[in-house]
Amino acid sequence: MSTPNQWDFLDHNLISRLGRLEFSARQPMLGSVTGLHRSATRGSSVEFAEYRKYVPGDDPKFIDWRVFGRTDRFYMKEFEADTNLRCYLVVDTSASMKYSSTKETTRFDIARKLAGTMAHLLCHQGDAVGLCLFADKALQDLKPKHTTTHLRTIFDSLGQAKPQGESNIVETLHEFAERIKKRSLVIIISDFLTEPAPLLECFKHLKFHKHDVAAFHLLDRQEFAFDFKRPVRFVDLETGGDLITDPSILRDAYREAVTTYLETLQHGCRGFDVDYHLAYLDGDMEELLTNFLLHRIRRRKGTGR
Repeated sequence: MSTPNQWDFLDHNLISRLGRLEFSARQPMLGSVTGLHRSATRGSSVEFAEYRKYVPGDDPKFIDWRVFGRTDRFYMKEFEADTNLRCYLVVDTSASMKYSSTKETTRFDIARKLAGTMAHLLCHQGDAVGLCLFADKALQDLKPKHTTTHLRTIFDSLGQAKPQGESNIVETLHEFAERIKKRSLVIIISDFLTEPAPLLECFKHLKFHKHDVAAFHLLDRQEFAFDFKRPVRFVDLETGGDLITDPSILRDAYREAVTTYLETLQHGCRGFDVDYHLAYLDGDMEELLTNFLLHRIRRRKGTGR
């Protein structure tokens, strides 16, 4: 088992500052206990949902007598039931996640910090959080729970995980979509090194099952800039294949291809209502997560897309 010293990906000052913000679902959830989030079922909380016609057997206490006075018809008030959130953190642990152009903070370092921070925020908000680590398949799958012991298990799993092996994100996400039946928030953290079309089909599959999907796309700035000054030997971290080339010859075409890839992915995510966030490895983690949480709060309150 890991010790707290191996949880060096946790920044408790950052967690404390972010803890002032609510971690919201963007759509109604199905949970088992009372919580902060709207449920997909009707209940009797304080938040009004809609009217429906009275039918024999309905509880008369929910009849709106003011509406009856205006229409001479019985209408029932319905409310949104509050529930807890079920969240799955789906983290890519394939070998490409150990990339860093600076040899300091790797892609997996950022993924682990993101996952650990969000797990802490969710659990201490009273929500259930689970963890799926994957490469060519799902390597570890912790079902969502909201206990402190479970949170420590998630930290242990993140602390012990090593980026290795090839990625099979498309098949893994399709299998995941079929396996997770209850409506949940699914947060995917990856470099998404695959063609956009099949990846977007995975997101579509998850949305078909009514999941609230968020994607953190981790990118090293050098992967976009391609600002290498001399001939370089490029090595595929997953397959071991290599290529020696002069970057100046490929730079313009490479940047155009990456731009097209990112635009296609971002456009597709908007179309499927996936909460997409591009995150550079040298970016500000607090700014990234603050924007993520605020966007979800605005969306829940109906003041932003």
